[in-house]
Amino acid sequence: MSAQPDHTPAPATPYAPAPGAPAELRAQLRADRRAGQWVPAFERDWAKALDDARHTFSLTPLHEAVRTWQLRVAAAPDVDAYLDSGRDETGFVDLDDVLGGRP
Repeated sequence: MSAQPDHTPAPATPYAPAPGAPAELRAQLRADRRAGQWVPAFERDWAKALDDARHTFSLTPLHEAVRTWQLRVAAAPDVDAYLDSGRDETGFVDLDDVLGGRP
Protein backbone atom coordinates (compact mmCIF):
# COMPACT_ATOMS: atom_id res chain seq x y z
CA MET A 1 0.00 0.00 0.00
CA SER A 2 1.44 3.35 -1.01
CA ALA A 3 1.21 6.48 1.07
CA GLN A 4 -1.07 9.11 -0.40
CA PRO A 5 -0.62 12.78 0.32
CA ASP A 6 -3.19 14.34 2.56
CA HIS A 7 -5.19 16.87 0.54
CA THR A 8 -7.26 18.26 3.37
CA PRO A 9 -7.29 22.06 3.18
CA ALA A 10 -5.48 24.01 5.82
CA PRO A 11 -7.77 25.71 8.33
CA ALA A 12 -8.64 29.27 7.40
CA THR A 13 -6.48 31.87 9.04
CA PRO A 14 -8.63 33.98 11.36
CA TYR A 15 -8.99 37.64 10.46
CA ALA A 16 -6.38 39.78 12.19
CA PRO A 17 -6.45 43.53 11.56
CA ALA A 18 -3.30 45.59 11.33
CA PRO A 19 -2.07 46.90 14.70
CA GLY A 20 -3.13 50.46 13.86
CA ALA A 21 -6.56 49.46 12.50
CA PRO A 22 -8.59 50.50 15.56
CA ALA A 23 -7.08 53.99 15.60
CA GLU A 24 -7.52 54.39 11.84
CA LEU A 25 -11.10 53.21 12.12
CA ARG A 26 -11.83 55.63 14.95
CA ALA A 27 -10.42 58.50 12.84
CA GLN A 28 -12.60 57.42 9.91
CA LEU A 29 -15.67 57.34 12.12
CA ARG A 30 -14.93 60.80 13.55
CA ALA A 31 -14.68 62.21 10.01
CA ASP A 32 -17.99 60.68 8.91
CA ARG A 33 -21.29 62.58 8.95
CA ARG A 34 -22.62 59.87 11.29
CA ALA A 35 -19.89 60.56 13.87
CA GLY A 36 -22.40 61.57 16.54
CA GLN A 37 -23.92 58.10 16.48
CA TRP A 38 -21.07 55.94 15.29
CA VAL A 39 -18.21 57.09 17.52
CA PRO A 40 -20.05 56.39 20.82
CA ALA A 41 -21.27 53.04 19.46
CA PHE A 42 -17.74 52.07 18.38
CA GLU A 43 -16.34 53.15 21.75
CA ARG A 44 -18.95 50.98 23.50
CA ASP A 45 -18.23 47.97 21.27
CA TRP A 46 -14.46 48.44 21.67
CA ALA A 47 -14.71 48.65 25.47
CA LYS A 48 -16.78 45.45 25.55
CA ALA A 49 -14.29 43.72 23.21
CA LEU A 50 -11.40 44.78 25.48
CA ASP A 51 -13.21 43.40 28.50
CA ASP A 52 -14.03 40.14 26.71
CA ALA A 53 -10.41 39.84 25.53
CA ARG A 54 -9.14 40.25 29.10
CA HIS A 55 -11.46 37.52 30.34
CA THR A 56 -10.80 35.06 27.52
CA PHE A 57 -7.08 35.81 27.01
CA SER A 58 -7.89 36.02 23.30
CA LEU A 59 -7.60 38.78 20.73
CA THR A 60 -10.60 37.43 18.83
CA PRO A 61 -13.15 39.84 20.39
CA LEU A 62 -10.95 42.80 19.37
CA HIS A 63 -10.55 41.47 15.83
CA GLU A 64 -14.30 40.89 15.56
CA ALA A 65 -15.10 44.41 16.74
CA VAL A 66 -12.73 45.97 14.21
CA ARG A 67 -13.96 43.73 11.39
CA THR A 68 -17.64 44.48 12.14
CA TRP A 69 -17.01 48.23 12.10
CA GLN A 70 -14.88 48.04 8.95
CA LEU A 71 -17.78 46.26 7.24
CA ARG A 72 -20.25 48.87 8.50
CA VAL A 73 -18.12 51.71 7.13
CA ALA A 74 -17.64 49.88 3.82
CA ALA A 75 -21.39 49.22 3.49
CA ALA A 76 -22.47 52.77 4.41
CA PRO A 77 -22.32 54.22 0.85
CA ASP A 78 -24.44 51.35 -0.49
CA VAL A 79 -26.96 51.76 2.32
CA ASP A 80 -27.09 55.51 1.69
CA ALA A 81 -27.67 54.95 -2.03
CA TYR A 82 -30.44 52.49 -1.28
CA LEU A 83 -32.16 54.83 1.16
CA ASP A 84 -31.76 57.78 -1.23
CA SER A 85 -33.47 55.77 -3.95
CA GLY A 86 -36.75 56.10 -2.05
CA ARG A 87 -36.88 52.46 -1.06
CA ASP A 88 -36.51 53.06 2.65
CA GLU A 89 -37.16 49.81 4.46
CA THR A 90 -35.23 50.72 7.60
CA GLY A 91 -37.41 48.58 9.83
CA PHE A 92 -36.89 45.50 7.66
CA VAL A 93 -33.18 45.43 6.81
CA ASP A 94 -31.28 42.84 8.84
CA LEU A 95 -27.76 44.02 9.66
CA ASP A 96 -26.39 40.52 8.97
CA ASP A 97 -27.79 40.78 5.43
CA VAL A 98 -25.85 44.00 4.91
CA LEU A 99 -22.61 42.92 6.59
CA GLY A 100 -22.66 39.25 5.75
CA GLY A 101 -21.94 36.40 8.13
CA ARG A 102 -19.24 36.76 10.70
CA PRO A 103 -16.12 34.66 10.22
